[in-house]
Amino acid sequence: MTDTNISFVRQEMLQGQTPPLGERGIVRWVRINLLATPIDAVLTILALLALAWFLPPLINWLFIQASWVGPDRSVCATVAQGGLQPDGWSGACWAFVNAKFSQFMYGPYPIDQLWRVNLVGIMFVALLVPLLMPKAPYKIPNAIVFFFVFPIIAFFLLVGGWFGLPYVETSVWGGLLVTLVISFVGISVSLPLGIALALGRRSKMPVIKMLCVIFIEMVRGIPLVTVLFMASYMLPLFLPPGVSFDKFLRALIGVALFASAYMAEVVRGGLQAIPKGQYEGADSLGLGYWQKTGLIILPQALKLVIPGIVNTFIGLFKDTSLVSIISMFDLLGTVRQHFNDPNWASPQTPISGLVFAGFIFWIFCFGMSRYSIFMENRLDTGHKR
Repeated sequence: MTDTNISFVRQEMLQGQTPPLGERGIVRWVRINLLATPIDAVLTILALLALAWFLPPLINWLFIQASWVGPDRSVCATVAQGGLQPDGWSGACWAFVNAKFSQFMYGPYPIDQLWRVNLVGIMFVALLVPLLMPKAPYKIPNAIVFFFVFPIIAFFLLVGGWFGLPYVETSVWGGLLVTLVISFVGISVSLPLGIALALGRRSKMPVIKMLCVIFIEMVRGIPLVTVLFMASYMLPLFLPPGVSFDKFLRALIGVALFASAYMAEVVRGGLQAIPKGQYEGADSLGLGYWQKTGLIILPQALKLVIPGIVNTFIGLFKDTSLVSIISMFDLLGTVRQHFNDPNWASPQTPISGLVFAGFIFWIFCFGMSRYSIFMENRLDTGHKR
């Protein structure tokens, strides 16, 4: 090899160069997600124009001209309406929400006993958060305590009548407390009951299959309002004289049974999506029915229908507002109930209360949705394309 050839051999590697501006950072994201095609660019421009038209008045109403504190309706009404605000004023009445916040959260629950509700809430969060964390230890003991021990403790704390705690009737429960209790019970009961109904509907035993089909189709064929009405007003007519159940308990049972029928169809869809080879493989290993179902089929089926399960949970959480049909008031019902307070009667009071209630519902529903996506991505191992 001559000296001339040696001169063309590189002795050191070149340093890596920074990618072009159009291939990194916010510029790349905008180019790919907002301006990838002419149609995308047009849609982006239209969306920006819509936001420019919609956001300024919304922010002005929500924050800038909003009334945050005050003793009564005078801070949320104009001079012409008998208030303190200048004519033409239009802003949210957050003073109403601030004054009624405790009622929105607890309803007419005794003020001196609110510590019991707060303690139940702290226990609920302390048990739920580790259960939702994939790497948290002691999952099985945590689940046993959360689904079996915690409801008993919560019942004794919220209802009272034992261990020196004053008795609090469920008729004075309200607000977010009722929403969360009904949602927790409905979700906790509907999932296992829905799984049982889905397995029963696919059973080869005619009697079991027929009973499950009748229950599912009957419940899915009537609205939840009808179920609640029948549980509250019609069921006592069929009970022996002197026998009665608490109205709140009847609502819990009605909501749980209603949600379980829809959950059964969601789970059945997952069971039908499992390839036949999975069943045959389990049979070739000599597994019994319950071993095959619990170890092979159900884990795969439930993983496939996580979006449908969470969608049912979200629908159940929002449907709790229908308990107002039986004179029980959840968060939305309690907010609407306080519209009649003459001390806060103003044009801005109803919309402010409804926006607040809608925001609370959105927080919980959005949280369930995001956790659903997280679990989908974590468990999506066998069906990636």
